[in-house]
Amino acid sequence: MRRTPLLATLLLATTAPAFAEAPLSGYGPRPAYLIGKLPEGELKTKLQSCLGQPIAKSDFSIAHRGAPMMFPEHTAESYRAGAAMGAGIGECDVTFTKDKELVCRHAQNDLHTTTNILVSDLAATCTTPFSPAEGDTKAAAECRTSELSLNEFKSLTPKMDSADSAATTAEAYQGGIAGWRTALYVQEPTSLTHAESIALFKELGVKMTPELKSPSVEMPFDGFTQEDYAQKMIDEYKAAGVDPSQVFPQSFNLNDVLYWIENEPEFGAQAVYLVEPTDSFDPQVAETWAEDFADLKAKGVQYLAPSMNMLVTAKDGTYAASDYALAAKEAGLNLITWSLERSGPLASGGGWYYKSATEVTDNDGDIYELVDTLAQDVEVEGIFSDWPATVTFYANCMGL
Repeated sequence: MRRTPLLATLLLATTAPAFAEAPLSGYGPRPAYLIGKLPEGELKTKLQSCLGQPIAKSDFSIAHRGAPMMFPEHTAESYRAGAAMGAGIGECDVTFTKDKELVCRHAQNDLHTTTNILVSDLAATCTTPFSPAEGDTKAAAECRTSELSLNEFKSLTPKMDSADSAATTAEAYQGGIAGWRTALYVQEPTSLTHAESIALFKELGVKMTPELKSPSVEMPFDGFTQEDYAQKMIDEYKAAGVDPSQVFPQSFNLNDVLYWIENEPEFGAQAVYLVEPTDSFDPQVAETWAEDFADLKAKGVQYLAPSMNMLVTAKDGTYAASDYALAAKEAGLNLITWSLERSGPLASGGGWYYKSATEVTDNDGDIYELVDTLAQDVEVEGIFSDWPATVTFYANCMGL
């Protein structure tokens, strides 16, 4: 029997005051659909035996930007949907506005694809104004939170992250939603500041994993240093009275993680170092790995969060733990991974998130084959997903 994940153990043992519980809405049809695509065997039999069981919250299930397969990411509606599907941890990607206020947004320069800014009165603030597609040139724009005050940011209407690169008007550029996503739940969604996300997560009874996003502007920004930015994010949890054991701050910038370890050790003890593969990366060839696991551990890093394609490889016609994953575990690092349900239907190989095992990826049932490998062989502590019910169902069924 697999051990209880360390992450779940730490969270269950917290002495923080109990938060309110989010009302759980159930798994919906997707887990059963994915199970139906599995080949006959032990995994399918086990998962089928759990169909019809009640949903329970699981810290193994991490809501990646909420539930952005169907809801505009980083909105209150997306976060509520993720919690309703049993995700025990919610994520606010953190960036800042012109007046140095922290807000939930995947990138500082994504407003042209995640909001209506190009068709609003704030279009003139965009760093790169909308330019239409012409010939072989695609439509383009770039709009940043750092060009807006907080009040201006809050006046924008969030939308599904998309853009129509063939558009000749800003209105048409608002489209381009992937066919496996939907615009059904985009009516008046609610954007959030980082502080508002903390309050909402407390209301929903979920833990928090904020990601400090890399600025698109040069730092310092009007006297605001990278260290100020990293500290301000932690200060907002302290101001809200959140116990550090409830928070897993993340960054792709190792210096941010080391800053928290050194200056906010209670939060830094659970800081997560996010990594992604370089162009030359091969999960089976150590010479291609950028990370020195022993050095990270010596510096106090406890959690490493590689993308899924770094942790698995193809072996004997299915998924297997990669040498990279096994080496990281041997060094004593706890692994979290990202992000399930971002690839759409898997018939064509799954794209970037599955690139280390494309040859064994050819139908949607492979989602649960992959989750099983990540849980049982790689022994990750949690999985980020754009549709948390998929992971929650697996975690509940397997007793994680």
